[in-house]
Amino acid sequence: MQPTFARGLELFFLFVLLPVSFLFSYPAPIKVGLTVAGFVYILIHLKRSGFLKIRFPDQTYWKPFWKETVIKLAIVIIITSLYVFWIAPDKLFSIVIKKPILWVVILFVYTFLSVWPQEIIYRTFFYDRYESLVKNKWLFIFINAVLFSLAHIFLRSFLVQLLTFLGGLLFAFTYQRTKSTTLVSIEHAIYGNWLFTVGMGEMLAFPSAD
Repeated sequence: MQPTFARGLELFFLFVLLPVSFLFSYPAPIKVGLTVAGFVYILIHLKRSGFLKIRFPDQTYWKPFWKETVIKLAIVIIITSLYVFWIAPDKLFSIVIKKPILWVVILFVYTFLSVWPQEIIYRTFFYDRYESLVKNKWLFIFINAVLFSLAHIFLRSFLVQLLTFLGGLLFAFTYQRTKSTTLVSIEHAIYGNWLFTVGMGEMLAFPSAD
């Protein structure tokens, strides 16, 4: 089997077939088992490739990263605040006001148990394994964002699909330039935690403040 074909088949199984399969009804233990097996497979590959070591990005990336992230966050804050105020004003910052302890717990859990694994899989592994298959970097970023959105299809929410696609574009672009899991994880955590903070948590399958 040719290496390119084998990697393409691997990509299809891990990033298309597996997430789409979660739309169908079959025993939850099997779904969990397949997910864990896939994640372990990815970790083994990254371990062999030396990508599981903690690496701090070059200092030249930090200043432009924070400058761009603050600008993008400001845009996200304005748009999402207006959206929640218009669609569900009672949800605006409700989790912070009603359940501040839960809010803090979710911030930590989301950052370390959701963001990091997602970025390890969809940026670090994905780029190391498949970047050579697509010569056009913009097309590769688009593919990465589509598949990142597909990973959330089991939530059956158009809003989630849209936000994860847009987020996927931003995160892939950041990783494309920096090749830093640290920076892209920070960016992902900032935007994701803001969405939960502003009151979109219930819309995005987070615990409710009610």
